[in-house]
Amino acid sequence: MSAELIDGKAFAAGLRARVAQQVPAFAAATGRAPGLAVVLVGEDPASAVYVRSKGKMTCEAGMESFEHRLSAETSQEELIALVDQLNADPAVDGILVQLPLPGHLDSEAVLLRIDPDKDVDGFHPFNAGRLATGLPGFVPCTPLGCLMLLEDRLGDLTGLDAVVIGRSNIVGKPMAALLTAKSCTVTLTHSRTRNLPHYLAHADIVVAAVGRADFVKGEWLKPGATVIDVGINRVDGALRGDVDFAGAASVAGAITPVPGGVGPMTIACLLRNTLVAAHRREGVALDEDSI
Repeated sequence: MSAELIDGKAFAAGLRARVAQQVPAFAAATGRAPGLAVVLVGEDPASAVYVRSKGKMTCEAGMESFEHRLSAETSQEELIALVDQLNADPAVDGILVQLPLPGHLDSEAVLLRIDPDKDVDGFHPFNAGRLATGLPGFVPCTPLGCLMLLEDRLGDLTGLDAVVIGRSNIVGKPMAALLTAKSCTVTLTHSRTRNLPHYLAHADIVVAAVGRADFVKGEWLKPGATVIDVGINRVDGALRGDVDFAGAASVAGAITPVPGGVGPMTIACLLRNTLVAAHRREGVALDEDSI
């Protein structure tokens, strides 16, 4: 293996610490801590574990965690009413509705109901539009975390060739927009792209978020490329990324492992977005580039 491992777990711990350092000054200025409300509907085991982890890390950062656990039988009207209540609550700066929702609920309608200025997940169309046009908003946590890891590794990204594999609204599209804003030359590809190796052969940066285990082969990569593997696929009881790690590690200059790469960044960026939301809502100054 020649590639350097990008330690997302360590970077995320540092980001959470920087967030926590900003909380006391905010509390002194406003008389309260930043607040994050998380809504979990049903008993999906993976979602329940994730929500517990979010709550624990929110409290460790000195922020308020408001958890709302609803039964799987909760109606659309009841869930919308809770979102409206959280929108109006001055103690709540960020609202996250844990997906997936039970099948009878309309996820899109619920996400649209969230106040865009409390949408710390960055999924509201208003925030997608803000990102696309360069206005201040909230960026989905996973691509934001990927960008932080890339800038930490590479510094200025200006002029680099970047290939994003995957076109979801959660990762692929916002990742392409973030890299474009950093003056990369960006190609957005996906599982149906013809001759994907052709594009990857020229890519200084590869972000794989296609949802297929070992989809990206090492021999497709440009030697020395920086590879960010967003994929989390369970294969024979083990977690595997979208990139064939062994093959890629012998070609790439740096690569994120799975697990321990991008995953820890998602919650850390959620806390960061909540801190930013709190400062913006209260009109308290914050150097957002420092966290």
